[in-house]
Amino acid sequence: MRLTDNDYAYLRSELGPTDPADLDPRYQRLGSLQAVATEVLRERKAALVSDPLSVTVQGVATVNNAENVRALERQITALEELAVDDSINTHAVPVPLWRSRSR
Repeated sequence: MRLTDNDYAYLRSELGPTDPADLDPRYQRLGSLQAVATEVLRERKAALVSDPLSVTVQGVATVNNAENVRALERQITALEELAVDDSINTHAVPVPLWRSRSR
């Protein structure tokens, strides 16, 4: 099962520019677009947290990534909630509705 252009468009909207060669194996392994997006976002969060969240060069600059980490956490939570909502509806099967014939 390969990702379609629409799948890539969705993942770009969640993740920004990403390498399709990285996304295809993840999709094969995980099986859903939300799981792929969540995994990539968790890796980005882990990379941010592994370094100091705040760095100050006295009188020159301050870099603080704490808000970036919070933003990633919010995005991950939203994707996980979306996945839970999708799993609730997995047993719903569309049924065609037919009109009865009028005489």
